[in-house]
Amino acid sequence: MSCGCSSSGQFQIKNLAKTDIDEVSEIHMQQVTFLLRNLTEKLYKKNPAELKKNIDQTIESRLNRIFSCPPDKNMIELGNKDGSDAILLGFEPEYKGDRVFAMMYGLYTMIHKSYNSKCELFIPDSLNEQALYNSAKNIEIFVWRLNTRLKEDGHPLILTNSLEGEARNLSYERIFGKLISLQDTMALIVSRKTGRIIKEVVLFTGMAFLPIGL
Repeated sequence: MSCGCSSSGQFQIKNLAKTDIDEVSEIHMQQVTFLLRNLTEKLYKKNPAELKKNIDQTIESRLNRIFSCPPDKNMIELGNKDGSDAILLGFEPEYKGDRVFAMMYGLYTMIHKSYNSKCELFIPDSLNEQALYNSAKNIEIFVWRLNTRLKEDGHPLILTNSLEGEARNLSYERIFGKLISLQDTMALIVSRKTGRIIKEVVLFTGMAFLPIGL
């Protein structure tokens, strides 16, 4: 009985240091990570040649490598790049490494930075609505690049939607739509709490990724 009370007491003390917005932020982070893991798994299944670029790697081992919290910064195969720099590396035509790994690690760490690079949030932590908003726009830019970056043979660098003659696959679009919505919603929640106005951005073709900070 005493052990149970002690455990319960510790849990309550921990949560006293959290506000409602901290709890909401963590739920959003958990949902984003779940969707990114799902997306990464689908991309590896659609692009098995990327996984084969690293001997003895499995989808599960790559997922575990990408989605640690805090993120593993010792990514020698990416030149220790993260965020938008890792994403751009995956889109370089001459890149010989695992493009799925580079892109998804970059996307995950970019979004993680929008939550102040925290795995858990407490009262002293303050999120930035502009960083969250910019991360949502960066997901849109990421999707545009996925759909337009082609190999010399005219095929996409990374396959998502179906090829000509195949049944249209909308599952990727649904996941990306949910990711964008989660980040946009979190940006609005923080903006209402802080009273700060989000500077909206109009995207255009070929636009560079927006800054996140940190």
